[in-house]
Amino acid sequence: MGWNREALAYHSGLSGAAIAQIESGRRREVRVTTLLALARALEVSVDYLIGGSAAVPELFRHRLLVYGSDDEYVASTIPFLREGIERSDAVLVVPSKHQGDLLHDALGEDAQHVEFLDSTAWYSSLRGAANGYRALVKDRFDRGAPWIRIIGDAVWAGRSGTQITEWFRYESMVNLALASSPATIMCSYDGRALPEGVLAEAHRTHPEVAVAGATSASQAYQEPEDLLLSLG
Repeated sequence: MGWNREALAYHSGLSGAAIAQIESGRRREVRVTTLLALARALEVSVDYLIGGSAAVPELFRHRLLVYGSDDEYVASTIPFLREGIERSDAVLVVPSKHQGDLLHDALGEDAQHVEFLDSTAWYSSLRGAANGYRALVKDRFDRGAPWIRIIGDAVWAGRSGTQITEWFRYESMVNLALASSPATIMCSYDGRALPEGVLAEAHRTHPEVAVAGATSASQAYQEPEDLLLSLG
């Protein structure tokens, strides 16, 4: 970036002494909040900042949920939300109206601890959605939330083939845009209504898959730099 130590301290909000200790190797146990501050100031991911994936603290999680019924949707999402409430995470959902009603009913009084946003408005612009998630995660983290949990329901009505391709470019780019963020986004896909080709692309753009409350690595996942070149 062409910055000296004082400039980096200014942009990251860290002290010059703290940065000097990290640069010299005197401080080896660097806190996640410090890594996040440096990565954001330098506009890189944490793994890039520290030079390899082996030592990367567990940060952004991008999870796919394919459900086949309303009961399956609720059974997979409610424990995720309630765990976040118990941990004092910032908990948000960006649902369709139907899914929002399901979550409200299942959460009961706990719904007051969850922030609900309208999915149709949120996903009207994919660039706006990506920037919105980045701003939202930063804002909630700056307010003191230790982690941010989000459930997002994709909007498919009226999307053309080109728009669907753009959607999966967006899903893939999210892995880069939020790589250094303390957040988990669970994207839900209705397996009853979506063609196999769409579900296959969803598996390629999400590193994790949620099934019956358990989470595993997606065997079909492709890194963004590979997947984005393959999309037509």
